[in-house]
Amino acid sequence: MSTHRIALSSAALALAGFVVAGDVAAQSAADTVAARQSQFKLLAFNIGPLVGMAQGNMPYDAAMAQAAADNLVAVASLNQARLWPEGTDSMAMDGTRALPAIWDDLEDFTTKFEALRTGVAEMQTAAGQDLDALRGALGGVGGACTACHDAYRQPQ
Repeated sequence: MSTHRIALSSAALALAGFVVAGDVAAQSAADTVAARQSQFKLLAFNIGPLVGMAQGNMPYDAAMAQAAADNLVAVASLNQARLWPEGTDSMAMDGTRALPAIWDDLEDFTTKFEALRTGVAEMQTAAGQDLDALRGALGGVGGACTACHDAYRQPQ
């Protein structure tokens, strides 16, 4: 590749980085809520087969259970800082069920999210072992979800 083409490619990459950074800085509250909701859809998508196996609605599959649990850990591990700005609650905008109480007691909300992270980590350890281990770990994940939803999510 010529020096001229390398310089142009480098310049194009740098410009693309500035454009992407500008887009990120300009994200709307609706974009933030959509990203947050996407995270929860991914969590639900991966919890689904685990619940199905635990309830006997589908056969236990160790590989599928482990993959779902690994995904839960990855999704729950995402940094939450940019997903929860003030003003993205159900009283401030349409399209979200996040209650304003999140920002009234952010410490408790964070504690509840950490309980989810702990629950999915335990699920990751148990899911691929056998059905009984999966069932035992599912309670921690479900309990974490319920505790947060009861306090910080508007009912449908």
